[in-house]
Amino acid sequence: GLREVRLALLEADVNFKVVKDFVESVREKCLGQETLKGVSPAQQVVKIVHDELVTLLGGETAGLQLQGREPAVIMLVGLQGSGKTTSAGKIANLLRKQKMRPYLVPADVYRPAAIDQLTVLARQLDMPCFPSTTEMKPVDIAAAALGKAREEQATVLLLDTAGRLHVDEPLMEELSAIKAAVRPQEILFVADAMTGQDAVTVAEAFNERLGLTGVVLTKMDGDARGGAALSIRSVTGAPVKFVGVGEKLSEMEVFHPDRIAGRILGMGDVLTLVEKAQSAINAEEAEELARKMRKASFDLEDFRTQMRRIKKLGSLDSILKLIPGLGGLREKLAEASGAMPEKELARTEAIINSMTMQERRNP
Repeated sequence: GLREVRLALLEADVNFKVVKDFVESVREKCLGQETLKGVSPAQQVVKIVHDELVTLLGGETAGLQLQGREPAVIMLVGLQGSGKTTSAGKIANLLRKQKMRPYLVPADVYRPAAIDQLTVLARQLDMPCFPSTTEMKPVDIAAAALGKAREEQATVLLLDTAGRLHVDEPLMEELSAIKAAVRPQEILFVADAMTGQDAVTVAEAFNERLGLTGVVLTKMDGDARGGAALSIRSVTGAPVKFVGVGEKLSEMEVFHPDRIAGRILGMGDVLTLVEKAQSAINAEEAEELARKMRKASFDLEDFRTQMRRIKKLGSLDSILKLIPGLGGLREKLAEASGAMPEKELARTEAIINSMTMQERRNP
């Protein structure tokens, strides 16, 4: 049984040392456990593996620690192309939903258009953004932005720093200087979930120089299972705080160890599905539609509204992943129809759109 666990973890790209320790601790817990009535030993092993995975991922859901002074400072660090700039926008969007007033600061003066990118994201989110220019020094930008954020009465400042293709000394010195200048409460390391073992060495280097307080994993919507997450967590001790699960600015989730453990083991994740549904579907509208269905007055317009709601939840593929036991259905669906049902939905919507109002209301 443990051999399969070991293989599953190695396939998910978890660091081999981490896998070794993990399998050992599961073995210790399994040996000598009495089997419970009504549960097969195999199920019990899965339960122990699941619990250990949750512990390895951090146990509790770790939030941001932003107490102390205003504005609180969050500094994003990481290599080039890991998704720092986009993550800054996504986290700002998330914080605004929690009634905070974010202020975005582009401090990457080396990559062409990095400043423009964050400025455009700020405009899309309708948020204030510090007007950095490429002539300025990153440390000066950080210090000046702090003053400006106070004027704007922002409660949290998000600092998007420069990355490199690999860890080098000048970058580390610059980041240390920024850290000393603005004393951030949170230093979040942004890692691409698709980088394999290299992510671990990079995270170690950043942690030694800066002392990371958390990790943001991006591109978790890909086919990577996020084994790097497990490895980074156990090497640096910094908890994963957020995961990026798509291109849109709203697609950033708070990281829940127990839910991710379920996904790694292929058990689905109903809670995230419920939250997605709550944010996309209005309860009153849903009741109204249910009433219409009971009265049999549910027309094609209502049907179209329903389809658009479902689209908001994300792709059907990602929804099926979250429902326990339906993971295997995804492949079967694709084989049977030759395409995911998305295309059918779009086609049906096009047909309804081509009707007149009368035809829609009186199907």
